[in-house]
Amino acid sequence: MTNPLEWPTDLPRLVWNSSMLRDAGMSRRAIDSAVRSGALQRVRRGSYVPAGSRPDLVESASLGGRLDCVSLLEAVGVFVRRRSGLHVQQESHASRRPAAPKGVRYHWRRSTAPRESAVTDLVEALVQAVRCQTPRDAVATLDSAWHLGHVDERDIADIFVRLPHRFSVLRGLLDRRSESGIESLVRLVLRSIGCHVELQVRIKGVGRVDFLVDGWLIVECDSQQFHGDWQTVKRDRRRDLAAVERGFVPIRLLAEDVLFHHDEVRHSLEPSFAVGRYCPACDAVGPRRSLGTQLRRYAPGPALTPPRGVDRHSISGVVHIAVLEPPAERPRHAAPRAR
Repeated sequence: MTNPLEWPTDLPRLVWNSSMLRDAGMSRRAIDSAVRSGALQRVRRGSYVPAGSRPDLVESASLGGRLDCVSLLEAVGVFVRRRSGLHVQQESHASRRPAAPKGVRYHWRRSTAPRESAVTDLVEALVQAVRCQTPRDAVATLDSAWHLGHVDERDIADIFVRLPHRFSVLRGLLDRRSESGIESLVRLVLRSIGCHVELQVRIKGVGRVDFLVDGWLIVECDSQQFHGDWQTVKRDRRRDLAAVERGFVPIRLLAEDVLFHHDEVRHSLEPSFAVGRYCPACDAVGPRRSLGTQLRRYAPGPALTPPRGVDRHSISGVVHIAVLEPPAERPRHAAPRAR
């Protein structure tokens, strides 16, 4: 369901062969002239792509394959956390294909794409990307493709039909409301801790926030791309102050930390919920529940009374959790003996 208006101009869908160009009215001399002038780029004998095509597409076409998997998804703007070389789809029955060069990964399978296609079908690419990535990264990639409108709910269902049954657990973790891959990764971190997570929540006087966690913690995901200028920084700080005034605790996570220091981010957040979850609006605390490494479904716990000796406060948007020792009881003096 890819919107053709959003397709990158440097990513041609077809590799033209000589017959296609002649059918379009170009003579052999005109084709050679277009190659010399730079209007066409020859990728293999008798195969051409428009000038200015992406280098990774040119390389995949020169190998006789199609741009595939995370390479194709990254090219159309879908979130990919880590790209491991060039991914190229090769027909399983193809012959006379060169050995995969260093840094190139072949995916041998049949494709529904036309023979002259330069890229695979996006649903096929997503299926392959789920296999090639970690579960968390796969969820973030699927969220991104769904949010951007490259696939719809029917396509998502088709993806999981094509995948082995062991991947079906990921279906319940998808959420198209995540506006970036970073948000998807943060959402999974919070769920793995055992938090109740609400996405894209509008709070009166604050505006829309990325996450509202357990009713009291606001988590925002910042990146240099969208939060790099001073005006944006000032706006964010004022939003944080407005949130604090209304009884919420804001915290901002850096995209690079989420991407490259995943475990540290999780370990930093865990103490905030180890003593229970507190909601200033309902004055309720629930026990922490862990989803573990298998990302099991979240199940909220019963409400309890707030734990004694917990002080939550925020300074400059950074959460500080201080577990205070209860005041020591004064020793009782023994009653005087009767004389």
